[in-house]
Amino acid sequence: QVQLVESGGGLVQAGGSLRLSCVASGSISTLNAMSWYRQIPGKQRELVASITSGGSTNYADSVKGRFTISRDNGKNTVYLQMNSLKPEDTAVYYCNAEIRVVLNVLLNVYWGQGTQVTVSS
Repeated sequence: QVQLVESGGGLVQAGGSLRLSCVASGSISTLNAMSWYRQIPGKQRELVASITSGGSTNYADSVKGRFTISRDNGKNTVYLQMNSLKPEDTAVYYCNAEIRVVLNVLLNVYWGQGTQVTVSS
Protein backbone atom coordinates (compact mmCIF):
# COMPACT_ATOMS: atom_id res chain seq x y z
CA GLN A 1 0.00 0.00 0.00
CA VAL A 2 2.84 2.36 0.85
CA GLN A 3 6.28 2.52 -0.67
CA LEU A 4 9.33 4.63 0.16
CA VAL A 5 11.92 4.89 -2.59
CA GLU A 6 15.31 6.45 -1.96
CA SER A 7 17.69 7.79 -4.59
CA GLY A 8 20.83 9.87 -4.81
CA GLY A 9 23.42 7.65 -3.19
CA GLY A 10 26.79 6.97 -4.74
CA LEU A 11 30.54 7.32 -4.47
CA VAL A 12 32.06 10.69 -3.61
CA GLN A 13 35.42 11.94 -2.43
CA ALA A 14 35.89 13.29 1.06
CA GLY A 15 34.78 16.90 1.21
CA GLY A 16 32.21 16.38 -1.50
CA SER A 17 28.43 16.53 -1.45
CA LEU A 18 25.48 14.31 -2.19
CA ARG A 19 21.74 14.87 -2.05
CA LEU A 20 19.47 11.99 -1.12
CA SER A 21 15.77 11.93 -1.95
CA CYS A 22 12.97 9.73 -0.68
CA VAL A 23 9.50 9.67 -2.18
CA ALA A 24 6.54 8.18 -0.35
CA SER A 25 3.75 6.81 -2.52
CA GLY A 26 0.58 4.81 -2.12
CA SER A 27 -2.69 5.25 -0.28
CA ILE A 28 -1.38 7.91 2.10
CA SER A 29 -3.79 9.80 4.29
CA THR A 30 -1.32 11.40 6.69
CA LEU A 31 2.44 11.76 6.38
CA ASN A 32 3.95 12.74 9.70
CA ALA A 33 7.62 12.77 10.65
CA MET A 34 10.17 11.68 8.05
CA SER A 35 13.70 10.65 8.90
CA TRP A 36 16.99 9.44 7.55
CA TYR A 37 18.88 6.64 9.24
CA ARG A 38 22.16 5.00 8.32
CA GLN A 39 23.72 1.65 9.00
CA ILE A 40 27.22 0.27 8.73
CA PRO A 41 27.56 -3.53 8.48
CA GLY A 42 27.78 -5.03 11.94
CA LYS A 43 26.47 -1.92 13.67
CA GLN A 44 23.05 -0.71 14.74
CA ARG A 45 21.05 1.56 12.51
CA GLU A 46 21.39 5.14 13.75
CA LEU A 47 19.28 8.25 13.30
CA VAL A 48 20.90 10.85 11.10
CA ALA A 49 18.17 13.50 10.89
CA SER A 50 14.42 13.88 11.21
CA ILE A 51 11.83 16.44 10.24
CA THR A 52 8.24 16.84 11.39
CA SER A 53 5.35 17.68 9.11
CA GLY A 54 5.64 21.24 10.39
CA GLY A 55 9.31 21.48 9.51
CA SER A 56 11.01 21.07 12.88
CA THR A 57 14.33 19.29 12.50
CA ASN A 58 16.64 17.19 14.60
CA TYR A 59 20.19 16.03 13.78
CA ALA A 60 22.73 13.59 15.11
CA ASP A 61 25.67 15.44 16.62
CA SER A 62 28.00 13.84 14.08
CA VAL A 63 26.27 15.54 11.13
CA LYS A 64 25.24 18.91 12.58
CA GLY A 65 26.43 21.75 10.41
CA ARG A 66 27.12 19.44 7.47
CA PHE A 67 23.79 17.78 6.66
CA THR A 68 20.43 19.45 6.05
CA ILE A 69 17.10 17.65 6.03
CA SER A 70 14.13 19.18 4.23
CA ARG A 71 10.79 18.06 2.82
CA ASP A 72 8.26 18.92 0.16
CA ASN A 73 4.86 18.01 1.58
CA GLY A 74 3.19 18.48 -1.79
CA LYS A 75 5.44 15.81 -3.27
CA ASN A 76 5.59 13.52 -0.21
CA THR A 77 9.35 13.78 -0.47
CA VAL A 78 12.14 14.19 2.04
CA TYR A 79 15.66 15.25 1.16
CA LEU A 80 19.04 14.98 2.84
CA GLN A 81 21.67 17.40 1.61
CA MET A 82 25.04 16.09 2.70
CA ASN A 83 28.03 18.44 2.51
CA SER A 84 31.63 18.13 3.67
CA LEU A 85 31.32 14.37 3.55
CA LYS A 86 33.77 12.26 5.52
CA PRO A 87 34.81 8.62 5.07
CA GLU A 88 33.00 7.84 8.33
CA ASP A 89 29.73 8.88 6.67
CA THR A 90 29.99 5.76 4.50
CA ALA A 91 26.89 3.65 5.14
CA VAL A 92 23.58 2.52 3.73
CA TYR A 93 21.11 5.35 4.22
CA TYR A 94 17.47 4.51 4.88
CA CYS A 95 14.39 6.68 4.65
CA ASN A 96 11.76 6.32 7.37
CA ALA A 97 8.28 7.81 7.58
CA GLU A 98 5.30 7.75 9.91
CA ILE A 99 2.26 7.22 7.70
CA ARG A 100 -1.44 6.73 8.15
CA VAL A 101 -2.96 5.02 5.16
CA VAL A 102 -6.42 5.77 3.81
CA LEU A 103 -9.26 4.16 5.80
CA ASN A 104 -6.91 3.25 8.65
CA VAL A 105 -6.68 5.03 12.01
CA LEU A 106 -3.28 3.58 12.88
CA LEU A 107 -0.02 5.41 12.30
CA ASN A 108 2.66 2.99 11.10
CA VAL A 109 6.34 3.31 10.38
CA TYR A 110 7.61 2.49 6.92
CA TRP A 111 11.15 2.05 5.64
CA GLY A 112 12.76 2.43 2.27
CA GLN A 113 15.10 -0.14 0.76
CA GLY A 114 18.24 1.91 1.42
CA THR A 115 20.80 3.63 -0.74
CA GLN A 116 24.56 3.21 -0.46
CA VAL A 117 26.73 6.23 0.24
CA THR A 118 30.47 5.69 -0.03
CA VAL A 119 32.96 8.44 0.80
CA SER A 120 36.53 7.82 -0.28
CA SER A 121 39.50 9.39 1.50
